[in-house]
Amino acid sequence: MESNIDSSTCSGDRPTVMVTNDDGIDAPGLRALVRVLVSSNRLKVLVCAPDSEKSAVSHCITWRNSVSSKPVEISGSTAFAVSGTPADCTSLGISKVLFPSVPDLVISGINMGSNCGYHIVYSGTVAGAREALFNGVPSVSLSYDWTGGRSNVDDFTLAAEGCLPIIIAILSEIKRKTYPQNCFLNIDVPTDVRNYKGYRLTRQGKSIVKMGWRQVGSDVQGAKMLSTMTMESNSASYNESDALSTPNNHLLFKREVTGLQVEDGDTDYRSLQDGYITVTPLGALSHAEVDSQAYFKEWLPRVVERLSSASL
Repeated sequence: MESNIDSSTCSGDRPTVMVTNDDGIDAPGLRALVRVLVSSNRLKVLVCAPDSEKSAVSHCITWRNSVSSKPVEISGSTAFAVSGTPADCTSLGISKVLFPSVPDLVISGINMGSNCGYHIVYSGTVAGAREALFNGVPSVSLSYDWTGGRSNVDDFTLAAEGCLPIIIAILSEIKRKTYPQNCFLNIDVPTDVRNYKGYRLTRQGKSIVKMGWRQVGSDVQGAKMLSTMTMESNSASYNESDALSTPNNHLLFKREVTGLQVEDGDTDYRSLQDGYITVTPLGALSHAEVDSQAYFKEWLPRVVERLSSASL
């Protein structure tokens, strides 16, 4: 994939980074990341992020409707809140319509909750970085493994500081024109960020929080929604008035956690739980496993042969 980066941006004194996310422009993770980037005094910082929470929207884009943007005051940066999805924000932010030039690097995060394994598919945070890849702009998605009762908002600053060396290293490679253009990085920071063990290159695993459904009745109070890829959330809960206000012929159903599937080995989730900041290269395409490819290579000709025989 060829890069669409404006060559003038990397030749200046300070490279330009654009920050987006899926938790919304007021989220503590994004604000902490911007503060750390600005305070490094090495970067020009732009922000183009959703005006409200857009967690777990995956790579949804706004197609038929317009999106609105408005300037937001975030010290040290040029920032806009956008009514669209994370992918919309990235697309708009790198289009030269909102900002005068294409950023050198798009950073999506810091998400409140890890994005590992199959959950990467659901993640709006990861989609914000993937959209940049689609358009030839280097990108990285950042997530912090927020855990209720253990984490606090100051941990986002520590997570940003822990990721800053990788961000600076990426920008150095971009300036030298040696950074690969066919992937982006997904980075997860462990819950105990003060004592992380280092950085580990990992692969996307198959971990997933198993979820089922249950009917919500009028006596249900405080059933919490999941935050992106976590079992912790600040989302509003259904209460009795919500259930009672629903027409009698409508049923309310709510997701609930039923289990956790974890894959061992050098996977993103396992390494994160072991206390490492995980660095996982991701591509734009989802390839089938080799054995599946082999199966369908034999299967499709048999189907075609049967169709041909039936038509005789």
